Amino acid sequence: MSAADTPQGTPGTPDWAARADHAARSVTRHFGRRLLFLPGTHLAASVRPSSHSPFQSWNYWWQAHYVDCLVDAGLRELASGSRFDGGDRPSAGELASRVVASIRLRNFLRYVNSYYDDMAWLALAVLRLDSLAARARKPGRRRNAWLQKSLSPQFESASTQHMGGGTFWSTKRDFKNTPATAPVALHFARTGHPERAQGLLDWLDVTLFEPARGLYLDGAWVKEGKLVLAEEIYTYNQGPVLGALLELGGDANLARGAALVGSVAEHLTVREPDTQGRLVLRGEGTGDGGLFTGILVRYLALAAGDVRLPAPTRAAARQLVLDTAEALWAGRTVRTDDANEASGKDDGGWLVFSTEPQRPAAEKYAPGTAVELSTQLQAWMVLEAAARVH
Repeated sequence: MSAADTPQGTPGTPDWAARADHAARSVTRHFGRRLLFLPGTHLAASVRPSSHSPFQSWNYWWQAHYVDCLVDAGLRELASGSRFDGGDRPSAGELASRVVASIRLRNFLRYVNSYYDDMAWLALAVLRLDSLAARARKPGRRRNAWLQKSLSPQFESASTQHMGGGTFWSTKRDFKNTPATAPVALHFARTGHPERAQGLLDWLDVTLFEPARGLYLDGAWVKEGKLVLAEEIYTYNQGPVLGALLELGGDANLARGAALVGSVAEHLTVREPDTQGRLVLRGEGTGDGGLFTGILVRYLALAAGDVRLPAPTRAAARQLVLDTAEALWAGRTVRTDDANEASGKDDGGWLVFSTEPQRPAAEKYAPGTAVELSTQLQAWMVLEAAARVH
């Protein structure tokens, strides 16, 4: 029995913190690397095995979620007094700070890019990192404040009354969607602009909410004077909407949040024999989709602990988090095919998690195939959420 499976406290209860630490070590050791070999820098490679070229491709918003995962681990470090990767390696908070600084270097000395959702995710992650730095009395807060000062006007500019409200997805300004509007609303809510946040949520409710399933559609264009909907429903779009509703509070928002949890449980889960009766959220594949379910789980964990919500809602959110985490953990595999590249040989390889919680990793990532960062961040995010709700 591994340390991550050893029960602590209640007999038979998994040690979710230890499992999250395993995922954190796998990502940071096997995807993390310096930028252009510069000391004090850190970014995660988009795929493993990866090229040794210093000019390999990267993904801004994946790095933003890497920061968020590191903050999760950093909060656990602060509570436990021990580092996720041992005392002789950087703390999770230190690595997160390096990532934030390295994003600016990699992005040509600026944090602004062409996608408002990318910037919103980074701004949200850095808000959390700044809170961690304040609690741990660590440096970097001046840079964090500068980042917020740089990105906040972008969100204000993108949130217009064109199409009745909402936030543009990109600087092309031809599409407004949930992926941009929801995290921007959450950022407004967390930075003292509740009216702006509520306006964006109300626009989502009027424009992109589908009453039949109680979920939010992807987005909308105006073509030839008519509103045209992008009717796809993705897991991750529901997450930041839920987060913003909880952040703002009030009876109406909390009721909408509770209903959204119920709709997620009804429409975005898979019930197959392989899940052993668990309430497991569906996966959304690879690429950007490899992060989608993890993002939803992050905000379900907030709902699970929010005492303003009805007890059945909190219980459903908790079950969604823990059952999805259990499925991902049960389906993990150990990869040793590129162990010579790894910096942490003492762990005997690195964990690989499936793109689909209900399917084993060996089925989705056959031996020798490349593994994407997004899918591994997703699993790490889910395990951190399980540690938080447990």
